[in-house]
Amino acid sequence: MIVVTRTLKFESEGHQVTYHNITEEVRKIVAESGVEEGICTVVSPHTTCSVIFEELSYDKTFRGYEYLQQDLNELMDKLIPKCEVEGQYHHPGPEHVRVGLEEFKGKISPEAYTMLNTDAHLRSTLLGTSETFIIERSELQIGLVGYIYFIDWDQNRKRKRSCKVQILGK
Repeated sequence: MIVVTRTLKFESEGHQVTYHNITEEVRKIVAESGVEEGICTVVSPHTTCSVIFEELSYDKTFRGYEYLQQDLNELMDKLIPKCEVEGQYHHPGPEHVRVGLEEFKGKISPEAYTMLNTDAHLRSTLLGTSETFIIERSELQIGLVGYIYFIDWDQNRKRKRSCKVQILGK
């Protein structure tokens, strides 16, 4: 059994949902793994990010979103509106804010407003944080138009993000 784990790193844009097309990086990791038959799992370790499998949409908005991404953003805005002010959602509550400001000072959440990301948590929960793909004859089985995207739903600030790719097989 072969087990390969790699980390992809990137930065979110801040002030808007950020999509990273990671398809080619994942294909490269599969090719370098030497696995002929197995599975490839792509996972976000962040609670405000998702990994999705979707068709590449060649048309883009003026902000650079592929049309399917824009459609997803608009759907999410209707289902789970962006968290703009405290009290809009139950989360973050006063204890969560206290812990974030006092106990994690310097590690995460530098200011209280950064905790107004409940929408990002809910969106990530709804879409999920991972996707698993079959490797067959040394190729990632994602079809001709399937692409893998890492989404950072947290719009409060630029963030350094990572994504784990693990391959298991023979």
